[in-house]
Amino acid sequence: MARRGRMDHDETTRGKAGSAGDIPSRYETLEVMRLMGRYVPILMLGGDADGYGARWTLHGTQVQPGIAGYLMEKGYLVDSGPTEMGARKLILTEEGIRFREEGVAWWNSLGILERLKIRILG
Repeated sequence: MARRGRMDHDETTRGKAGSAGDIPSRYETLEVMRLMGRYVPILMLGGDADGYGARWTLHGTQVQPGIAGYLMEKGYLVDSGPTEMGARKLILTEEGIRFREEGVAWWNSLGILERLKIRILG
């Protein structure tokens, strides 16, 4: 039997922070958290002056606003200060690190068809 984690659709996780029902694009969210590791920040670029609003990047690639917003709202990211250029550095909190570890364990427990379904359907 596959091990159930917080990113799964198991009924026992519904309503909890991080349950599958409220995680935007579970695969992409987990991938962002994997790429961050413990020490690589997401950079939050203010965009009020240019009319585009805030944007988030990781290793120079855009992080979807829904994913970044979700991680901040749930308390999985914390502001660790500004860069020299004025962007804000967001790193994983201890809860965010635990959430990532649970997500990786959940992903590793899935079979190939389950992984494919989640990558395609979210």
